[in-house]
Amino acid sequence: MRKEYRYILTIMTALILVACGEYQAVLKSKDPDYKYQKALEYFNMKKYVRSQMLLEDIASYYKGTERSEDVLIYLSRSYMGQKDYTSAADYYQAYIRNYPKGKYITEARFQVGHCYYLEAPDPKLDQQLTKKAIQFFTEFVEYYPDSPYSRQAYDEMNEMYNKLAYKEYLNAKLYYNLGTYLGNNYLSAEIVARNALRDYPSNSYMEELSWLILLSKYQQAVYSVDAKKGERTRNTIDEYYNFVTEFPNSKHRREAERILKQMQRGATSDYN
Repeated sequence: MRKEYRYILTIMTALILVACGEYQAVLKSKDPDYKYQKALEYFNMKKYVRSQMLLEDIASYYKGTERSEDVLIYLSRSYMGQKDYTSAADYYQAYIRNYPKGKYITEARFQVGHCYYLEAPDPKLDQQLTKKAIQFFTEFVEYYPDSPYSRQAYDEMNEMYNKLAYKEYLNAKLYYNLGTYLGNNYLSAEIVARNALRDYPSNSYMEELSWLILLSKYQQAVYSVDAKKGERTRNTIDEYYNFVTEFPNSKHRREAERILKQMQRGATSDYN
């Protein structure tokens, strides 16, 4: 068994060396057409690094020719294959600048947004890439509403909106948890949550954002000075009716009912 294993390992090593030797020969070739054809072969074999290196080597040679368009798009695709979405986005944007009416323009415009979508970080982190993805997807569906890519663009754009809404929910929750520390953080929580509902309508966190608004109003009423307590109590009751009308089957319905009763009888907070 060990002998057979060594034999297989020897064969595999030989094949790898032959393949590497072939690739080195292609790299050293002075024939750009040959390199281009081999780059496409490597791409189709999913050997994206080799394809990318050959294409970058001949890109300047084909600049200004009909083939330059193909070189740019395959460079972009090669970086996509490597999951180097930053470089892929750069090359797709270079394609858009150079060939605004090119044969691959639909793919290029979609893929720029898709690259930023794939690169977008966790909601707790900075969301500039998420916003870029939304910008490019918005432009894409305006340019190409009937494109085969449009459905995916809408779906990924909705994911990005949900991510931004969730980030705002986390911010609002942070303010809420700070309570009355160094000021009225409940008001800040309410404002952030309302802005999220305004800026990202139909997001997946609407119920939780609305619930946080009701809780924030309730806490403001509880901790209010006497001069403002009546107004804030009424505002909380109004918010209760807004909430149960919008989300009649909410998992927070029972807690909402308790808030209503407490506001009606002037009880203290149970939600610290």
